[in-house]
Amino acid sequence: MIRAEGLTFDYERLDEEGNVEEKKRAVDHVNLHIRPGAFIAILGHNGSGKSTFAKHINAILTPTEGTLFVDGMDTKDEDKLWEIRQDAGMVFQNPDNQIIGTVVEEDVGFGPENLGVPTDEIWQRVEESLSAVGMLKYRHHSPNRLSGGQKQRVAIAGVMAMHPRCIVLDEPTAMLDPNGRKSVIKTARKLNKEEGITILLITHYMEEVIEADHVYVMDSGKVVMEGTPKEIFSQVEELKRLRLDVPQATLLAYELKKRGILLPDGILSNEELVDELWRLKSKM
Repeated sequence: MIRAEGLTFDYERLDEEGNVEEKKRAVDHVNLHIRPGAFIAILGHNGSGKSTFAKHINAILTPTEGTLFVDGMDTKDEDKLWEIRQDAGMVFQNPDNQIIGTVVEEDVGFGPENLGVPTDEIWQRVEESLSAVGMLKYRHHSPNRLSGGQKQRVAIAGVMAMHPRCIVLDEPTAMLDPNGRKSVIKTARKLNKEEGITILLITHYMEEVIEADHVYVMDSGKVVMEGTPKEIFSQVEELKRLRLDVPQATLLAYELKKRGILLPDGILSNEELVDELWRLKSKM
């Protein structure tokens, strides 16, 4: 679905005459391959390059060097730009920046309308998308009356209505409370499992990536770690060095293990930790 080959991007600062005064490398020769239908998480501290990388998937940015392919299409190919943006939709941190309609159903139908979709099909897509994110009963509401989590689900529905094969969620829960975060991540997982949509989640909330198929960790524009959530979170000290947290259950298990309790590496959830502690107690 997504293939990066030597992907590099430099931000340039120009002087008053339009000459390049300074370059800052944000993404540095990234190589990765994301298969269709996968749930992928990208982690990294602020400034690691993860959001800059995400903007390449929707061709908001194009590489300074290297290539990014979306469903086999080169994002530098201007003739393919419309198709790429249909295939890969993006949801950003602040849903207010994406919601433009005064009524929920009108907002969700805005994208398909711009694509020239016939009216009858637009309303069908609106109903399907709002149903998929659990917001159909709010179709006649004003977005201004919704909670942050509900607005974000409407933003996701708006992207879904364009029938993308991939949705990039760029820190979609950063401005939400815990309940809103759970709601949005639950929606993303549902779309992945039930609709087969490829999900690329960029986040710094570690609990949100526990059920991902694969995790990439970025630092200084490079991919410095990759693996399953269990493989990544087994490396607590390395994640600390990269200024990243780990799930609370993982951290507690790690501290208990340092004190001599024989727990396995990579415990990800409270339930898993409780099960392991009961297992140890039964052997005593």
